[in-house]
Amino acid sequence: MSLHGSYDDNNLFAKILRGEVPSVKVFEDDDVLAFMDIFPQARGHLLVVPKKAKARNFLELPPEQVGPLLNQVQRLAVATEKALKPDGVAVVSFCGAPAGQTIFHLHWHVIPRYEGQRLAGHSHGERADIGELETIAKQIAAAL
Repeated sequence: MSLHGSYDDNNLFAKILRGEVPSVKVFEDDDVLAFMDIFPQARGHLLVVPKKAKARNFLELPPEQVGPLLNQVQRLAVATEKALKPDGVAVVSFCGAPAGQTIFHLHWHVIPRYEGQRLAGHSHGERADIGELETIAKQIAAAL
């Protein structure tokens, strides 16, 4: 999909926000939902999705929503680092298919990075064990 276009209310993350598709939640408030990526690029990979913005990507987010949303992204990245003790943390938002975006609802990836461990490809096919994701989600939530 191109960088610009119409928001699709039936995208995967919209369905997760409406409770139509299950997720392993880390954190939720009135503005964001953070949940574990079921195809993680590294142990502890989570996604942060705005609940009120119908933006396909960061470029479409209304400016008044940027600060509050990024505060939550940072808070979740800090909790991830505290809980999992990675050697680094990648915080990424892709804008448009050529940039790597595969789901067209604005979201951030918080990906712990571990020295000597290769990052799995974005949208690879190895689904994580849900029990393990639940354990990791609880660790991150406890660090908030």
